[in-house]
Order: sequence, then structure tokens, then C-alpha cells
Amino acid sequence: MFGISATRTFVTLMAAALIRFSPASADEGFDLSPEQPGRVRAERNEAAIKAIPADFKFVTPGKLTVAVSPGGPPLATYATDARTVIGADPEYAQAIADSLGLSLELQPIAWIDWPLGLTSGKYDAVISNVGVTEQRKEKFDFSTYRQGLHGFFVKADSTITSIKEPKDAAGLRVIVGAGTNQERILLKWSEENAAAGLKPLELQYYDDEAASLLALNSGRAEVIVQPHAQLVFIAARDKNIKRVGTLSAGWPERSDVAITTRKGSGLADALTIATNALIEKGVYARILDRWHLSEEALQKSETNPPGLPKF
Repeated sequence: MFGISATRTFVTLMAAALIRFSPASADEGFDLSPEQPGRVRAERNEAAIKAIPADFKFVTPGKLTVAVSPGGPPLATYATDARTVIGADPEYAQAIADSLGLSLELQPIAWIDWPLGLTSGKYDAVISNVGVTEQRKEKFDFSTYRQGLHGFFVKADSTITSIKEPKDAAGLRVIVGAGTNQERILLKWSEENAAAGLKPLELQYYDDEAASLLALNSGRAEVIVQPHAQLVFIAARDKNIKRVGTLSAGWPERSDVAITTRKGSGLADALTIATNALIEKGVYARILDRWHLSEEALQKSETNPPGLPKF
């Protein structure tokens, strides 16, 4: 993840170039304005409020203080004013705060800093694409709110139409980040293909996103695999790549992203209740749809479900 100052500079430059993502053309892409006129709000949820432990003390009375890392759209980024944090995670945080009858206080952070900040009491919760793992569950509680997905994307004119399982990628030249969870999974796919008498995957590595996209569009590679949300935004921005499949971050099992709270604080159950009400009332679906992330929807939120195993 980038540091906050680097992220702010990057997003400011990017926003200036993405005029087509202004509110006037939000139906074509993403609204990156600080005003966010289409922001989805939620109603007060008495059941969720009652589930908050009587002795729980919020960082600031009357406010839900949430840490979020503005790593890039559509999950969380700086708006075109280079100050306001917007995106799917901030909007979801707002809906949770609404549900609890609280105002929202967002704290932009570098993603790597969230564990220490949460345990030291700087914020009440983290809503920043944190995946549930068994190791993290030893120190934190979780309330799930999205599937953790990676995306398979190809050139818009590619003849590849679907990648769902290892055999679908046999022999393909695939761009993936070194040392990432998706690389770990694709190496297993390649081993499975080889054991079945199929061609292994040919994994390619590049220094940055621009180089990766150039390699894909120039034909040096056929597929790119990155976190799904990042590629959704790139596809809408550049209009020259398309999704042909998704990959669970916990393959072959499902892996979920969750609101993260301090272990034993008692807040997780209230957040799970609030999320399930948002799902039932359609508010949740509207938020994900607005940020083009409907593929990542959960049918139900859970408190501390099974997470990725320790490796």
C-alpha cells in the first residue's frame, strides 16, 4: 500500500485526468466528486444499537470513528478536491454509522498502520478491505461485509471468455504480482494442471500497474490477475479490458472482507446485525452497485467466520 501523502498526490493527478468520471457522467463510471450526491444513506437500526455493550466507549461520544486507507478507487480514494475520502468502503462506513445512530468520523491511514492504531484505541473500527484470517482472529473481531475476490481480466477483444478453474487457464500467459496471495493460488493451479497432463500457467511479473497493462494490451500476456475492485475501475476507465472470471482470495474456499474491531470489545455483533439489516433492506446492494462491486456481495454477514489458514 502507498503512504498517505503518496496516495494523495497520485489520486490528485489521476482525478484531474479522469474528467469523464465527474458527477455528470457517473453512469459511465465513477463519481469522484467530494459532494457525492448519490451517496446511499441508511436508517437507524434499534436492534443493532441495543446490541452495543453498555460499557463500550466510542473514541468520540456520538461518533463512529473508522479508519480507512485511501489506496485507490473504487474501494477508497481521495476525491477530486484531494481531501475528501470517498469510495465503497467510506460509503459503507457511513451506512453503518447511520444504522448505529452515530455520525461518521473517517480517519485516513496507511493500510499497514491499522492493527496498531486499532489495538491502541485510535479508532472504533477499520473498514478498509481487511480479509479475515485465522491469525488476525487471535487479536481482532470481524463482521463480514464483502467477498474477497481477485479478478481475471483480458483485452476487450480477447477470444478468452471464461476462467473458472485451473484447466481454463492452462498454458496462458498470466500477469500476477510477485509474493501476492493470487500468485500463491495460481502456482497451485499450475501444479494441478501439470499433474493432470495440461500445460502449466506461464506467470509474468512487472514492476508496476502501467507496465502490466501495457504488457496485456500489447499481447505479451493474455490475462491479468489483481484484486477484483482495482481491475473493475481500470476497465471502466480505459475501456480496453474485460472481466472473464473471479477468484476467491481463499481458493478453494471463500474468503471474506470484514469490519475489524478490537478483540472482545463486543462491538462486532452489533455491526453484524447492522450489516444484515442493510442487506435485507437493499441498502447494501445499492452501495455495491454504485461502485460497480456487485460481484463481491455477500448474502449474509457473519461474526468471526472461518478465515484464511495460517501458512
